[in-house]
Amino acid sequence: MRQWTLEEKYKRIEDPEALRPLHEAQRSSPYRFSYHVQPVCGLLNDPNGFFRDARGWHLFYQWCPWGAVHGLKHWYRVFSADLVHWRNEGLCLAPDREYDNRGVYSGSALVKDGETFLYYAGNHRDEHWVRTPYTCLARLMPNGTAVKLDEPLFGANSMYTDHQRDPKVEYNAEKGLYYLFLGAQNLQHKGRIIVYASERPDGGWRYLGELGVPGYEDFGEMWECPSIEHISGVDALIFCPQRIRLPGRGDAENHCGYILGSMNYDTLTFEPSGVFTPLDFGFDFYAAACAANADEAVMIAWMGLPGARYPSDAEDWQGALTLPRRLSVRGNHLLQQPVVGLTALRGAETNDRSGELPRASELELECGGGDMALRLFCRRDGTGGVLLQYDASSGVLTADRSAMTLRVQPEQGEMRAVSLCGGLRALRVYVDASAIEVFVNEGEAVGTLRVFPTDSERFYALLGDATPRLWRLDAAVENCFIL
Repeated sequence: MRQWTLEEKYKRIEDPEALRPLHEAQRSSPYRFSYHVQPVCGLLNDPNGFFRDARGWHLFYQWCPWGAVHGLKHWYRVFSADLVHWRNEGLCLAPDREYDNRGVYSGSALVKDGETFLYYAGNHRDEHWVRTPYTCLARLMPNGTAVKLDEPLFGANSMYTDHQRDPKVEYNAEKGLYYLFLGAQNLQHKGRIIVYASERPDGGWRYLGELGVPGYEDFGEMWECPSIEHISGVDALIFCPQRIRLPGRGDAENHCGYILGSMNYDTLTFEPSGVFTPLDFGFDFYAAACAANADEAVMIAWMGLPGARYPSDAEDWQGALTLPRRLSVRGNHLLQQPVVGLTALRGAETNDRSGELPRASELELECGGGDMALRLFCRRDGTGGVLLQYDASSGVLTADRSAMTLRVQPEQGEMRAVSLCGGLRALRVYVDASAIEVFVNEGEAVGTLRVFPTDSERFYALLGDATPRLWRLDAAVENCFIL
């Protein structure tokens, strides 16, 4: 694994053309995607500033341009008219101010009265590498350029460590206030969300206090990417607790999930009606972000994890974003379904129970509720690959990637399971070169897996109580060099 110097990790973009050879070398990788958002080169992590306007869907991602390393972060911009076809639109925010001299970190967008505001965490470090976090703002102009304020909105809160980041802003019409939620860590190294408010979006922010979440006072050492989303008449607190192990998730310590409940702005308390539930039962899902200014809840996430290593690192690139997912609530459970427009990518269809697996494909299984085993990226003889297996007696669906030749993060566990209360009725499986997304029972559960098949691992095989339909999928992302 390459060892990066501090100078290499924090190298600035002085000549954009210097990145073109990296892009050209990486675009031919067998692990590059056909219909998932991926880095123009280098590393992609959190989705940022996701919003909708009259033109369509605007999305930014955390970007470190020089390789598969978390170094000097920027915001790179992509656009879609339909949440399916995406095009690169270039660099939007760069670390070019003293208050963000070591990175433009994650944040969100707010669309209000015809203006679009981009909130982000400015990562500042002094000559002794001491960090000071700032909460910052840029206005997104009609021509697509972003204009930063001369000064940050506010600086570090002394009641917390320097882990203060990922601002999420919403407007509450009843209160006539803008609320800003910030992921934080208190001085006892416990994860928290701190809250600020203002009468206007571009200044005047004051600290209100800490968000109370009864029963979660000791739940991880840091909470990242917090937001409160209003879905089907219910409030959902979405966040990423770090450095905590959860049942059924192996030795992984970074998670992304939700709690359903109700938000009380008078007492700054989120009252849970359910328990913390991972948004994804797979291995590679983090930093979920919901779109601002949308008529319904649409979520996208980083297909990766903090500190994770992948075979593509050797090619100096890493990361992708999940498919956008439409959210709804049924009972006390959040449902996630792929956007409807993905069906437009369908090409040739087959009903074979085994065969060669197209590198970009969709597999739909109608399941009868009995035992089922599906192998993806297996060998011609049906061995190896990723195993999706349903055991009818226990009602448990498992995902196991331990039989792949190139293994990913084996030390954190290679099998995940999800219990299905009503049995297995249907699976929709999206395959894209080095990723698998599994939607179970119309979104009752979703699993995201990165996989890196070798030349011999290019087949699939289905056994058991299920009827398949498989489509090749057309490309839907532009893999072009735009800065």
